Amino acid sequence: MAHFISDDCLSCGACAETCPLSCISEGDTKYVVDADACIDCGACEEACPVGAITAE
Repeated sequence: MAHFISDDCLSCGACAETCPLSCISEGDTKYVVDADACIDCGACEEACPVGAITAE
């Protein structure tokens, strides 16, 4: 199960910096998770300062 980044994302990049597999990238309006590459480790969820990342 991959993680999902909601519209609450501030595009700060904290999640992308902590992802061990680099499966988070900057999208048009927010960061996005590559669901096929995500191993559901939760590092991004813990790093998000606004709680915009949750498990799908």
